[in-house]
Amino acid sequence: MSPQDPSTERHTIAVLVDNEPGVLARVIGLFSGRGYNIESLTVAEVDPENRRSRITLATSGTRMIIEQIKAQLSRLVPIHVVSDLTDDGPSVERELALIKVATADNRENRIESLRIADIFRARVVDSTPDSFVFEVTGASGKIDAFIGLMRPLGLADLSRTGVAAMARGRTGLLDGS
Repeated sequence: MSPQDPSTERHTIAVLVDNEPGVLARVIGLFSGRGYNIESLTVAEVDPENRRSRITLATSGTRMIIEQIKAQLSRLVPIHVVSDLTDDGPSVERELALIKVATADNRENRIESLRIADIFRARVVDSTPDSFVFEVTGASGKIDAFIGLMRPLGLADLSRTGVAAMARGRTGLLDGS
């Protein structure tokens, strides 16, 4: 299945799990054992009182594969809720990236990288005479575009958090636990 396959869909799935050793390994094992790809993965404790963590992952596949993934996730023992944010209605997705641009002795590239950062509302979080580290947040497409523009200016390093997402409206993943 190629990324250009028109039957391929990208889905963001949120999973509420017990915060205990081995849970993430089981989720990842489910994907790797069946040849499914995880495009983005974030994990954090969201309910310390009940020791629950939220796993948010982005994956792609045909409709049938996405349904298989959700069904198999639902059957894993430490999982309380599986929510397909792509199918369940409007949601908000954001990502954070740190991008280092090494401008060395190129004054024009320094000025251009600051100009582009301003347009993308990226913050300079570190500056040296020959580099900047920018922090940019937003939808993954915005991050991709910013990285694409920084590449010819001296992109030296990159770190991305992965997608953080949640459904819009009154109800939330913690309500369903």
